[in-house]
Amino acid sequence: MSKDWLETSYDLSGKRVWVAGHAGMVGAALCRRLAGEACTVLTVSHADLDLRDQAAVKRWMALHKPDVIIIAAAKVGGIMANISAPATFFYDNIMIATNIMHSAYEIGVDRLLFLGSSCIYPRESAQPIKEEALLSGALEPTNEAYALAKIAGVKMAAYYRTQYGCDFIAAMPCNLYGHGDSYDENQSHVVPAMIMKAHKAKVEDMAKLHLWGSGNPRREFLYVDDLADALVLLLRKYIGFDHINIGSGEEVTIKNLSEIIGEVVGYKGKIVFDPQKPDGMSRKLLDNRVLSDVGWKPKMCLKDGIVKCYEDFMGRYDNGTRV
Repeated sequence: MSKDWLETSYDLSGKRVWVAGHAGMVGAALCRRLAGEACTVLTVSHADLDLRDQAAVKRWMALHKPDVIIIAAAKVGGIMANISAPATFFYDNIMIATNIMHSAYEIGVDRLLFLGSSCIYPRESAQPIKEEALLSGALEPTNEAYALAKIAGVKMAAYYRTQYGCDFIAAMPCNLYGHGDSYDENQSHVVPAMIMKAHKAKVEDMAKLHLWGSGNPRREFLYVDDLADALVLLLRKYIGFDHINIGSGEEVTIKNLSEIIGEVVGYKGKIVFDPQKPDGMSRKLLDNRVLSDVGWKPKMCLKDGIVKCYEDFMGRYDNGTRV
């Protein structure tokens, strides 16, 4: 992919930037990052605006007139959550993307950035996964509904750029973790779920910590503030039709991840995996060359990031119970 897009520049100064999903981990990181720009950050709570309600979204946008929109809002969860509620994951995510993007087109928003997920890629993708692997094969069954909704959002951004000339772009991050994550043993993504389970095992002096799967799958993790930095770069510079991968370029087995988390948390017992439970994709590493070729790279290493996550967890929870 050409680096010509770096020669363009969208000035955020004086712009009204709506971070849809500001209360989530990614949205909060974007708000922190945008505080360093001379822009006005717009937010609205779920209680005040249901993003699944098309009419309500249209009214809110017409009233507040954002110049720029970042769609960080999403219904997210781990393997168990995706398996148990596929209709919810599909409906919520496809409605969020559709309602915001169509209203953005109608009111003439300057720029829009849709945030996808690396699970949009086929289960058997060649590694590292290039952007063009999208729709080249069958998806991972355990999160197919979520992936299909995110694919719809990615393609919608491209279609609206093609048909209407809308300046809509999409980014595809790898597995994310960081300050402000959601902690639930059964619903959360792998890092917060492991932190919570390891902390509980330590507090209760459990001899064994039982985790799902074989421990063999490899995953790439990116600290959420590094993602926010990359997204602002794309927002200011990128104007292409293709979605862009964002990753750390490093991968770790789930077993090694559990050992790092156990060390950070201070759990001294034995970590046991249950191979009868699903693993998900065996490997999921993104080809991050578009961003790395222009000099962008993450700042946070995995262990330091997990230390920050555990500090955040301990600040918000007491022995595994919300304070």
